[in-house]
Amino acid sequence: MDALTTRDPDEAAAHATALYEREVARLRVALAAFAQGREPGDRVRAFYPEIWADTLHGPAATTITRPDIFVPYWREQVAALGVPVAVRPSTTPIPLPFAMVEEGGHAEEGLTETQSAHLAALFDPLDLSAVDDAIVDGTYAGEHAPLALFPALRTDFSLSRLRHYTGTPARAFQAFVIFTNYAFYMDAFAEIARDPAARAALIPGADGFVEPEATARLPQMPALHITRPDRCGITMVNIGVGPSNAKTITDHIAPLRPHAWLMLGHCAGLRASQRLGDYVLAHAYLREDHILDAAVPPEVPIPALAEVQQALEAAVAEVTGATGADLKRVVRTGTVATTDDRNWELRAAGAQTQRLSLSRAIAMDMESGTIAANGFRLRVPYGTLLCVSDLPLHGQPKLPGMAQGFYRARVAQHLEIGLAAINLLRARDAATLHSRKLRSFNEVLFR
Repeated sequence: MDALTTRDPDEAAAHATALYEREVARLRVALAAFAQGREPGDRVRAFYPEIWADTLHGPAATTITRPDIFVPYWREQVAALGVPVAVRPSTTPIPLPFAMVEEGGHAEEGLTETQSAHLAALFDPLDLSAVDDAIVDGTYAGEHAPLALFPALRTDFSLSRLRHYTGTPARAFQAFVIFTNYAFYMDAFAEIARDPAARAALIPGADGFVEPEATARLPQMPALHITRPDRCGITMVNIGVGPSNAKTITDHIAPLRPHAWLMLGHCAGLRASQRLGDYVLAHAYLREDHILDAAVPPEVPIPALAEVQQALEAAVAEVTGATGADLKRVVRTGTVATTDDRNWELRAAGAQTQRLSLSRAIAMDMESGTIAANGFRLRVPYGTLLCVSDLPLHGQPKLPGMAQGFYRARVAQHLEIGLAAINLLRARDAATLHSRKLRSFNEVLFR
């Protein structure tokens, strides 16, 4: 029977898995036959499963996908609902490309040019007009209330993009994510990850390491993953420079519903009292990145999340051994200004200095505000710990020789602090990380 109504999370997840696998298999079998010259008599269609629940506020539903990734999430969320759910086929077709993407191939692979041109007449293509962020942005106007932030089409779109941008499959991504803007951090992380003893010592329960396949061309934002069986390992992504990359990658990781993401990178110190190598723990953001102005206007406050802030500060103390006044000299808490102008130092000094002074900013970078604002928007806990690599307003611009010495001295310690913070976050009940500060008054029921 296609439809099943149950209170049992395991039963609901098993039925959703069976429906999804049946539908995807139909597409794959038909495509394989078509590639061998056996054209189907009728259009071949498959449909996502959906979960439906009658709540105190009326019916709510969401389409779902990829049981190989999301079964634990479905179980957790159905259990939290505490009401019977119906699991059944939806009316949303599965686009042919999304039935093939995890294998690393594409629908046209092995087909002739004539066959490729005929695909859209036989199978459902991706309709981008049906993929949007209306739910997370509060503009959804569907017939029924949404049960989750990301329906199946939006999720599959992002999962396919993750392989493209990071060179690794979506199933490799872990529940704790570190973003960085320098390859030095990736090198240090990879050195730990490739040594089974080292990764097990730093990340309890670690059981593997996933990195991009060796190819002639590196992915745009390569990702490394120290995995755990419960997916509570660590993913690290080199997002490069700029708010556009920061928004792109967070848009696509958010549908995986990570427990937290952190930004570890370099910044310009803005205060004369700062020294190269000092840490900056962001508790507020002056956002001049502009990439999210339409979705999260700059006047919307991005709150600091206590659980993440406490973990980062405790990790600095643990790794550096500093306490009390000494700790305050090592790490400074304050506002981080995020800009979309890589040469911000060249702006007219008067207006820029006044704005930075009014905001009480202590550091400038190009990604942190975007990552925090998109975490706020997409309901993913966030935090920022930066390291001062130059003091351009105080006569210490970043110069090659000085920069190399700084990198050697600080990268390993900074990364160790980030890993220690995640271990502290992992030790908490995951439900407490998803702060009520991130949820609106008319929020969906699935986290």
